[in-house]
Amino acid sequence: MTTDSNEQLIARLRRIEGQVRGIARMLDADRTCEDVVTQLMAVRSSIDTVGAVVLDQHLERCVSTGDAVAQVEALRDAMRLWWRFAPSAGGAGPEPGTVGAQSPLPVHEV
Repeated sequence: MTTDSNEQLIARLRRIEGQVRGIARMLDADRTCEDVVTQLMAVRSSIDTVGAVVLDQHLERCVSTGDAVAQVEALRDAMRLWWRFAPSAGGAGPEPGTVGAQSPLPVHEV
């Protein structure tokens, strides 16, 4: 990752941190469930964006080097990582046995 990219990601994460503190204040102020959930979804979207940028940078570094077989395997590993945590994929966490945490991608031996 370049310094500019790291600085931009850190700035995004600081904004997310501020959003989370704002949600806590909303709860203290007994704001409506709809208002709180709307802000939670905004935080989730922001975190997904940061994750996508980090993954993109990883792909640029890891997939652009090595032979074709190594590139394909690096890409598959990155896609499995994304699927493990992607909310739309039903990702539930890092444990492979957890329901919804499996990538739909087949495991290929290289």
